Amino acid sequence: MKLQLSIKGMHCKSCEILIQESLEELGVKAKADHKKGLVNIEFDESKTTKEQIIQAIAKAGYTI
Repeated sequence: MKLQLSIKGMHCKSCEILIQESLEELGVKAKADHKKGLVNIEFDESKTTKEQIIQAIAKAGYTI
């Protein structure tokens, strides 16, 4: 499944990397863009839920 989320609090390239790494731990492919404030995500719904993705982003210190 593909998902695009608007992320609040991303300010730089390091923020992008932190979010991407947090999501990769769930087995999710993610590409964050701090300039647009967006993250594009691809994931397998049988392995990961949207709620788990949102929780991982929140745990990294960002809000949807």
